[in-house]
Amino acid sequence: MATIFYERDANPEALKSKTIAILGYGSQGHAQAQNLRDSGHKVIVGLDPDRKSAQQARADGMVVVAPDEAAKRADWIHVLTPDETQAELYEQAIKPYLHPGKILGFSHGFSIHFKTIVPPTDVDVVMIAPKSPGHLLRRVYSEGRGVPSLIAVAQDASKRAHEYALAYAHGIGSTRAGVLQTTFREETESDLFGEQAVLCGGLTSLIKKGFETLVEAGYAPEIAYFECLHEVKLIVDLIYEGGLGRMRYSISNTAEYGDLTRGEKVVGQETRAAMKKILADIQSGEFAREWIAENKSGGRNFAALREKEKQHPIEIVGAQLRGMMSWLPREAKKSAETPKENPKKVVNA
Repeated sequence: MATIFYERDANPEALKSKTIAILGYGSQGHAQAQNLRDSGHKVIVGLDPDRKSAQQARADGMVVVAPDEAAKRADWIHVLTPDETQAELYEQAIKPYLHPGKILGFSHGFSIHFKTIVPPTDVDVVMIAPKSPGHLLRRVYSEGRGVPSLIAVAQDASKRAHEYALAYAHGIGSTRAGVLQTTFREETESDLFGEQAVLCGGLTSLIKKGFETLVEAGYAPEIAYFECLHEVKLIVDLIYEGGLGRMRYSISNTAEYGDLTRGEKVVGQETRAAMKKILADIQSGEFAREWIAENKSGGRNFAALREKEKQHPIEIVGAQLRGMMSWLPREAKKSAETPKENPKKVVNA
């Protein structure tokens, strides 16, 4: 069982005299920066001042400086830029300003575990990984609650790294919910596996295969969309609230019997074998090497895969149907058409 820490275990005063630099102001960056500030910590945001995200950070009341200046000023440097850009950002804007007594923080272990970043041994290296998107982390904190986080220490040069990390977790509100002890290896490998095999890769493939099967059998694409994609949220919400048992309690007996007798025929031992191969590729570093090479080559295959998915019939039908759903936020309807910010000059964070 994992060790779990709460409010009583944290010493927020450990960071009160330190300046915390948040590099990046995306989903996690904006939430962690604002939560830390509202918890009484001194926070600066490291961004190119001309970036749109820098304008937003200033509008949110944050102090914004260039990434290298932020790293120079800060006692704690927390890297919240995409995994594929962190190594270059580190070399250009962070490494020159690391010295004994500084703390290097992350919210995902990829760069440290796969050694795309190798910090000097005389600095603390820690991870605080909230288990929610940034907007939820911020909203729940503002309501006086918190979301759980994972905590890990890769280097403890100061002999206080765990204390500092727990103080940071307190600052973003996670000790209100619970902070689970882990390692960089465990967090990184389990996170990548969950994304690839279940949450993203596995789920999207399952949805598409179900949609395709119904359409090929002559059913209307709109009906197939509702049955294989739209209603996923209803089921996932029930599972989120009370596990598989609550979901099965809430659905019809017919649906539950179909679940218990047919589910394993769709996702069975062959799927488990494929999952084991995916996990092995993660553990060996094969996936990390592939992803790093993809970015070094300009990401052409990645871009082609993205474009192919945009053209799938389920996306075209879905866009039309979501246009009828007045309850959906406007931003959600447009998100598929809005490219992710992916700066070429990595140092701009």
